[in-house]
Amino acid sequence: MSIWDRLFRREKGTREGALGREQPVSAERRVDPLGLGQGTDIGKVRTANEDAFLTLKCLAGTDPDPLPVGLLIVADGMGGHVRGKEASSLSIRIVSSIIVKEILVPLLQRGSAEAGSRPIQEVVTEAAASANEAVARLPGDGGTTLTSVLVMGHSAYVAHVGDSRVYYLHEGELQQITHDHSLVNRLVELGQIQPEEAQNHPQRNLLYRAVGQGADLNIDIHSQRLAKGSYLLLCSDGLWNHVSEREMIEAIRKASSAQEACNLLIDQAIDRGGKDNITVVLAEVNY
Repeated sequence: MSIWDRLFRREKGTREGALGREQPVSAERRVDPLGLGQGTDIGKVRTANEDAFLTLKCLAGTDPDPLPVGLLIVADGMGGHVRGKEASSLSIRIVSSIIVKEILVPLLQRGSAEAGSRPIQEVVTEAAASANEAVARLPGDGGTTLTSVLVMGHSAYVAHVGDSRVYYLHEGELQQITHDHSLVNRLVELGQIQPEEAQNHPQRNLLYRAVGQGADLNIDIHSQRLAKGSYLLLCSDGLWNHVSEREMIEAIRKASSAQEACNLLIDQAIDRGGKDNITVVLAEVNY
């Protein structure tokens, strides 16, 4: 058989297997149930990157219906180079260790997709509160935003403090499912300034709620149903301050993977000035 015949036959749905035998190629390409992309960049102005992020994923249970599980966290530190980075890194370590211990390890030990003994909302709230206590004990006045998402099958559980964001994209519609705990956002809510003014307001970086800034922290908890073909986008303000929601949708739409979409978004933020650290985590729901 000539090389051209072999190439042609493969295009028609066969491939060469062991000992030269040709085997049928599956008509449907296998895809990762939960595709993940992630990335961070110092930007063009800052001298250090105070952002931190974490992504974990696994499949729990057995065929034919394993449960896709993912843990996604973004934290944007503040308080100076060392203090901000230490606060964001510590908060992520605390949150991830508690969620892994209380939810993921028991889930994997059971070998099934059964619900845990404790409500998930209770665990993710406890994790964020523990991070707040740990960061508050650090020397100095460092603090951080904290946005965590636990994906379990078609449900996402969000714990959020600060102005990093979670967006949900489905069928071309992008919805911000977190609330910015910033001074300018509060002024917009009160009708004291217009949304257009908030983008260039001199106090746009001030937060009225952050991890490590008070003993009693109010943590926003949100649950989101995930549809097949949808996306979860987590990002620090270094992205959403420079890239519009319409541009986010377009980057995700034209990218061939979640990782490529993250790269495109970070590049856009840098091209627009990159005035802050930029962190992006994108989850693609393929199940």
